[in-house]
Amino acid sequence: MYLQHFGLREMPFSLTPNTHFFLNVGSHHEAMNLLLVGLENDAGFIKIVGEVGTGKTLLCRQLLNNLGDRYVTAYIPNPHLTPAGMRTALAEELGLRVHRNAGQHKILNLLSERLIELAHQDKLVVVIIDEAQAMPEETVEALRLLTNLETESQKLLQVVLFGQPELDQLLDRPSLRQLKQRITFSYNLQPLDQASLDRYVSHRLSEAGYNGAQLFNRQALKRLHRSSRGIPRLVNILCHKALMVAYGQGSQVIGADAVRRASEDTGDALTGFLWQPVYWLGVPVIAVLLLLLAVSGGAS
Repeated sequence: MYLQHFGLREMPFSLTPNTHFFLNVGSHHEAMNLLLVGLENDAGFIKIVGEVGTGKTLLCRQLLNNLGDRYVTAYIPNPHLTPAGMRTALAEELGLRVHRNAGQHKILNLLSERLIELAHQDKLVVVIIDEAQAMPEETVEALRLLTNLETESQKLLQVVLFGQPELDQLLDRPSLRQLKQRITFSYNLQPLDQASLDRYVSHRLSEAGYNGAQLFNRQALKRLHRSSRGIPRLVNILCHKALMVAYGQGSQVIGADAVRRASEDTGDALTGFLWQPVYWLGVPVIAVLLLLLAVSGGAS
């Protein structure tokens, strides 16, 4: 496609959460620091919430890469499991061989013995759950009960929950108030601001092998930020399409027009001028305008 045209080794804006492209900047930098400090201080539960496309899974995988040898991790990428399924998945992640007909009491005993064994080895066990908003309520409660396992000096299990805003709604249920009280650290991922977006685009191009002059000009980057609202997944989609447009035109520079055309071809991208102040001011401008029109119409 456009790799050879722009001197790239690989696709710089793939949607696959590849830690090779992770940029420790802005909201992701703050979230990573919170995670590392929280886990080092036996946080119990840590919650990271972010809208769709803000890079939760990439942050999750980067955390797995950053944890040192002292940590033993259990990664659950699809937690839509029954309580029994969650306990079995956790046991398998911790290296236990669980017979398909093993009862839940047996699995709990195996888990307890394994966690105590790892604690005696001075290991910290961390359960990392992606898409945590998908967990059934009873599975969340089963997870909380597992964290009751502890020695006299430390908990045997820490849990990191990555999820969409629906995770907060789930944890607001009265039946889950005990777990909510155990969340020691929490963080809400934010979209990229303009400066972070500029670094993000440059970083991904560089990691993909680009070493030429600035590929996206200033007007393109501004339009990219407006259209994507700073959401990394949308940034990737728009950059990929803008590169395709520029390649089709034989251009060596991506301008605002290429980003505009990419935005018009992307359903979730903002293309109209009116939407930009609405997003950044954080006020219901359209609602106000409609109210004024209604009042004006009634007065006439």
